[in-house]
Amino acid sequence: MKSSLHRLIVPLLLGVLTACSGQKAPEANPAPTLALDSQVVEARTVRKVQQWDGVVEAVNRVTLAAQTNARVSGLPFDVNDVVAKGDVLVRFTDVEQKSAERAAQARVAEAEAVSSEAQKAYERTQSVYAKKLVAQAQLDQARARRDAARAALAAARAERERAGQSLGYTVLRAPFAGVVTQRFVEVGQAVQAGPPSPQPLIEMQSLEALRVNVVVPQEAAAAIRKLQSAEVLVGAAGTRIRADAVEVFPYADPATHSFRVRLHLPDGSKDLFPGMTVKVAFALGSGTRLSLPASALQRQGELAGVYVLDAHGVQLRQLRLGQRDGNQVEVLAGLDAGERIASDPAAAARWLVEQRRNSDHD
Repeated sequence: MKSSLHRLIVPLLLGVLTACSGQKAPEANPAPTLALDSQVVEARTVRKVQQWDGVVEAVNRVTLAAQTNARVSGLPFDVNDVVAKGDVLVRFTDVEQKSAERAAQARVAEAEAVSSEAQKAYERTQSVYAKKLVAQAQLDQARARRDAARAALAAARAERERAGQSLGYTVLRAPFAGVVTQRFVEVGQAVQAGPPSPQPLIEMQSLEALRVNVVVPQEAAAAIRKLQSAEVLVGAAGTRIRADAVEVFPYADPATHSFRVRLHLPDGSKDLFPGMTVKVAFALGSGTRLSLPASALQRQGELAGVYVLDAHGVQLRQLRLGQRDGNQVEVLAGLDAGERIASDPAAAARWLVEQRRNSDHD
């Protein structure tokens, strides 16, 4: 934080010498008395944070494949189109599937009739057997015909369900809301459900649930696993999105000895899209560092410095800076704790101009 503002009163060198000698000073053009707002640079306890590059990916990413043998009749969406859950992505010809469903329905009707007749025959035989008019063998035969008819009916109904499911496969719908990222087929193309493997049709990704994959050196993995704190920096403004969870993979790459880290982000994170690169800031512990307000910096191209106030006046000193955290900038070299700097670099620069001007007049 800024210390309370101090006023630096610049004495006239000639006046000081005169006071010390007790002699009257000769007249000269007096330098104007200027006051500079200043503050003391202090060391603060802060989090140790380090950044690495990460890649955004979709949590829900799927390649939809053919589940029936048919020909593509419609593709309502193209690559990069945004779709809602349940939207039709692919339509297939369904002549064979509809025919198979009708045939299965007919077999069910036939099996139901046979089963109904077998049940009635069994009931009649059972009634006659109760009167001791038929042998046990006839009753057993009637029961067997009834059970066989029931089994045939169950098989016919199962076949009807398979036929209906196969008909349903002729319309492929989006399993979640997202964007179409790849299309493997065209209208008129015949597709096969297999073997050896189903033919891929459409690839899509969700834009809602996102995560970030980062590769970090092995010396940082333990602290990241312990602290579980990371933020994703988005855009030029550096908007920060805190990760919901930090997952460090339990093994390292044997070639690079680095660890993969996966960050799970809140749903609906804005300005993030699968495939883009981002900066990820991980907390690695805490320590002390010098920092100062960014407003106190005097920049010239890529160089940065501050106006330091000491017993000799004001001097511009070049700094080596580290990371920026909000309005505070880390100082790596060029300043020591306890030194005083000008809060307003423009006012300090004007003070130096006035000082040189008065020196020239003398």
